[in-house]
Amino acid sequence: MDNGGDDIGPPLAPVRVPPRLLDALRERLRYMHYSLRTEEAYVYWVRSYVRWAGMRHPRDLGAGDVQGYLSMLANERHVAAGTHRQALSALLFLYREVFGVDMPWMEALGRPVPRRRLPVVLTHAEVQSLLQRLEGVSSLLGRLLYGTGMRLLEGIRLRVKDVDFARQIIIVRDGKGGKDRVVMLPRSLEAPLRAQLDLARRYWLNDRQDETGGVWMPNALAVKNPRAAASWAWFWVFPSAAVTKDPRSEARHRHHLHEKRLQRDLRAAVVSSAIAKPATVHTLRHSFATHLLQAGTDIRTVQSLLGHADVSTTMIYTHVLKSSAAGTSSPLDALASMSMSTSLPGPYSRSAPAAPSADDELRAAAEDDEEDGATPGTLDRPAWPPRARESAFPCYRLTPSFTAAATSAS
Repeated sequence: MDNGGDDIGPPLAPVRVPPRLLDALRERLRYMHYSLRTEEAYVYWVRSYVRWAGMRHPRDLGAGDVQGYLSMLANERHVAAGTHRQALSALLFLYREVFGVDMPWMEALGRPVPRRRLPVVLTHAEVQSLLQRLEGVSSLLGRLLYGTGMRLLEGIRLRVKDVDFARQIIIVRDGKGGKDRVVMLPRSLEAPLRAQLDLARRYWLNDRQDETGGVWMPNALAVKNPRAAASWAWFWVFPSAAVTKDPRSEARHRHHLHEKRLQRDLRAAVVSSAIAKPATVHTLRHSFATHLLQAGTDIRTVQSLLGHADVSTTMIYTHVLKSSAAGTSSPLDALASMSMSTSLPGPYSRSAPAAPSADDELRAAAEDDEEDGATPGTLDRPAWPPRARESAFPCYRLTPSFTAAATSAS
């Protein structure tokens, strides 16, 4: 066919526009199945790094820039060691996984050593006072977290199918590290949980009448089983009152209760109960583990209930429980007991007698000389060695110093 002398040729292939930096970072994070919280944190640190560098592309930056940014975080913003490590991990992920760059200078970047902190633990009375000040769904959720040791997100993400009243257990799905585990279902929460499920079922029936898209489904279950998102088994135990947009797919779903709800209510309960401890929602989990160990529960059982991969992580609660400082008496208490005993009247008084006069001393010496048959007025040589007097403080005894003896012998 005559085309008028114009040679059109084969059609051009579509040109793929390279994604923007943060979009490429999100795409790689989702490809490697990182959690939404990790994705948000890494995007925040990469954006902060680019702004600190004067909006220059990270490809044009090197080891000195990364080190300078991390030094700024430590010296100017005074971030904690954990925050410092998170920022470094975000930048290493950017260069290694997104840019495909693995240079020796990356290994030379120093990682701050995290400090081992003792967790904040509440007493039984403090936990009871705290839970009594929570109301509504926050009260049930707070008691559930303390009674099972679950984390906050593990509790609010519970599905209906994961609560087994017959076996008195709760199955925690996709916990920290993507692991599943089984925890106990407190018998005192069986009736409140059934009432919460009745409330959740009313939300579910309204969504079915309004033909809402159901709830969010993990991985590709929405594709494999399209009806599962709208089923009662996959519905939330603690559903939100409003239908919201999914932050990744932008589809409208019935999401679970927002975590800030319990955080806000618990913070107000701590203030109203006058607890002088920096207690948070996670403090309920620390108190759960400590109180179980205090009741004699095996540490391996506590490790399984908490979902710890290593028992050394669970051992931190034994340090709180069996602290040597708790059973050691202070020398100040000995001073206080002595002052109390000397102030007692009557035969229990240990007050020092009045000092004898000079005439009394001479008269007593003369009487002693007459009894011994010695000439009055002469003084006998005192016996040697003199007897050591017992200390006035009952907590301190005059015992031989083995350290001094060993030192003199050497």
